[in-house]
Amino acid sequence: EGNATLIGNTILVGPSATLAGTLDGQEHDLTINYTSPTTISSSGSNITNFTSVGDVLLNTTGFETIGSQTFKGNVTLTGDTILKGTSGSFEKGLDGANNSLTLYSGRGEDLVQPAIDQCADSLDLEINVRYGDSAEMLLLLQEEGDNTPADLYYSQGAGYLGILSADGGLLPLDEKLTSQVSDANLVSPANDWIGITGRARTIVYNTEALSESDLPESFVDFTDPKWSGRIGWAPTNASFQDHITALRGLLGDDATRAWLTAIVENEPVAYEKNTPILEAVASGEVDIGFVNHYYLYRFLAEDPDFPVANHFFDDGDPGVLINVAGAGVITHSKNPDAAQEALECLLSADIQEYFASTNYELPVVAGAEPWSELPSINSLTLPKFDLNLLADLEGTVDMLVDVGAL
Repeated sequence: EGNATLIGNTILVGPSATLAGTLDGQEHDLTINYTSPTTISSSGSNITNFTSVGDVLLNTTGFETIGSQTFKGNVTLTGDTILKGTSGSFEKGLDGANNSLTLYSGRGEDLVQPAIDQCADSLDLEINVRYGDSAEMLLLLQEEGDNTPADLYYSQGAGYLGILSADGGLLPLDEKLTSQVSDANLVSPANDWIGITGRARTIVYNTEALSESDLPESFVDFTDPKWSGRIGWAPTNASFQDHITALRGLLGDDATRAWLTAIVENEPVAYEKNTPILEAVASGEVDIGFVNHYYLYRFLAEDPDFPVANHFFDDGDPGVLINVAGAGVITHSKNPDAAQEALECLLSADIQEYFASTNYELPVVAGAEPWSELPSINSLTLPKFDLNLLADLEGTVDMLVDVGAL
């Protein structure tokens, strides 16, 4: 954003970019070549020749060149657009976006693109995806405001959706859509986002050192001194911090602080993320670990004798947090009806079972089968918790610092 001036012929290359603000070409050529679709909402003047190699999303009424404009990739209009120059060419055509969507995804391309492609085919929609981490995509939406080309936001966790919901950035969804999610805890209380798949917090334990009956009845009971030096955790990991944020909502700040203090006194072994915890539990470095459920199944797929098992708490225990990868329709969507159709497709049994079989995530709709040994969400009694509250990450980080976990 802001003003930019070319001081020579310029070629811009990278994974993604948004051209906003004003651009003064000073009678120089500009070429852009980005991997992800480039949003052009800026006004441009005094540019001699403009060339775009990759895909472009256009939403500008003031982009003018002295010479030609050449678009070699796909071009989609996300708003009323006026281009001025001596000539223009669209080598792959121009889509007025009456039947296209733009999705900002905080989930990795390898995890979700096959499902998005399947929905695009079944709905006869063009779905343009811009990838980044969830925080980056949220920040971009906030910066673009009502000029955003995005129709959908797909987040790795509910906290970022909660921030967008609180800011009025999401449209209410039809009840016929939200009612398909089998547990109301996985839908925004404002009905403006839905969980697409679930990720459960679990305890992993070494099956050669422990049996499931050796584990405490509640997650909060790992404060018992008998677990001293036997726990693996990842206090810098976002999923762990989400769980602590949930504990704050379920138990209150004072009780959560006391629990964390007692866990720290038990001298848990800290790891950077979930995978090293699984490896440490398998090797006997620690006996148990606090992780997301699906990491174990990646190990078991390679080694069925991997000596680790998941334990799922139940009956509303604070250890039964299911966070979601979820999505909602952006308030300024140019095609909100098609956006809701895309969300409905992501809830279809075929797509849900695809996520279950490839990513080992938990389906959120009845009728979609979880992978192999995984429980269905309906078989777990979840604590009553508003996942929008996961947006308060700052308070959780402060607490972890105060108790010496960070």
